[in-house]
Amino acid sequence: MATLVVPENVSYVDDARALQKACQGWGTDEKAIISILGHRNAAQRKQIRLAYSELFQEDLVKRLESELTGDFEKAVYRWVLDPEDRDAVLANVAIRKSGDYHVIVEIACVLSSEELLVVRRAYHARYKHSLEEDLAAHTTGDIRKVLVGLVTAFRYEGDEINTRLANSEADILHDAIKDKAFNHEEVIRILTTRSKAQLMATFNRYRDDHGSSITKDLLDEPADEFKTVLRTAIRCINDHKKYYEKILRNAIKKVGTDEDALTRVIVTRAEKDLNHIKEMYYKKNSVALDQAVAMDTSGDYKAFLLALLGKEE
Repeated sequence: MATLVVPENVSYVDDARALQKACQGWGTDEKAIISILGHRNAAQRKQIRLAYSELFQEDLVKRLESELTGDFEKAVYRWVLDPEDRDAVLANVAIRKSGDYHVIVEIACVLSSEELLVVRRAYHARYKHSLEEDLAAHTTGDIRKVLVGLVTAFRYEGDEINTRLANSEADILHDAIKDKAFNHEEVIRILTTRSKAQLMATFNRYRDDHGSSITKDLLDEPADEFKTVLRTAIRCINDHKKYYEKILRNAIKKVGTDEDALTRVIVTRAEKDLNHIKEMYYKKNSVALDQAVAMDTSGDYKAFLLALLGKEE
């Protein structure tokens, strides 16, 4: 369930004019920008961008970039893009930040096969390279193998499960972890090719047969980048809402909020399942997510995030 609150009747031309007015003169009218963009879905935002371009011969995204600053600018910029464009930008930023692989894994493992394909096309159009080409150029060895495998996967999306296969592949994964052969080619093959339904059956079989989850067994091992990528992939495939709740919890609990993580989760999930993530957050932390965000952020950035969370200041 989405948290975004969207009005029924929207005039894209009126919205475009109001946004242009908000960006005119000496000071930007941030409240007007939030009141419009904080209540429009992806299809509506696209129409507003088109109307703005036709009316003013100017790119709305670039105009907003030049008018806004800081975390507020970053959040609005990511929100106003088409979802696939946003993910392409997030992936590119993560690739250039060496070692920031969790964002790549999220995109590869949370999106459906079709959605991932659309992101890869958007990446082509924006950067004139393929996502896997840039990823391969900035990684080496086993990390490169697993990440390129994840972003190029086109997983089967059906619910069918092969129980015998789940049993045998749960044993393969367990043996690899027991032997500390985390980079075994079979581990990479299983995680990068099997359907999500098949993998979840395998992970459940692993827990039933061996008395602990695969993520816990990986956590018990000394941490390194490769094992972190494996754990992130498994958590995103197994229960991405639980994964995102923990990202939010860590972002807010850090000394100095992790605004990048906070923005990413709220902006990418507000039109999808942020309500469920909010419920999980409350159960885990005994405080409402919007309350935690309000206490940890300020100004226009805070107001914008609260609008996406379905709460006004």
